[in-house]
Amino acid sequence: MKYKKLDLHGTRHGDVDRLVENFILMNQNETPLEIVCGNSQPMIGLVDSVLKRINCENYEMVQYGVLMVRKV
Repeated sequence: MKYKKLDLHGTRHGDVDRLVENFILMNQNETPLEIVCGNSQPMIGLVDSVLKRINCENYEMVQYGVLMVRKV
């Protein structure tokens, strides 16, 4: 199954909040959504904080550096 994907490789940490929030809210009716953070723990933490702030109901790390949003 193909998921909508946001790949954050090469993204500056300062841009993560806006990019993740826009991606989630603009595609919330097309879950599951995949967010590729890479192996950067700070990047994973930034994405996790955005998902918590916008109250995503169901998301998980399906492999290290890849988060799957199942319900917004």
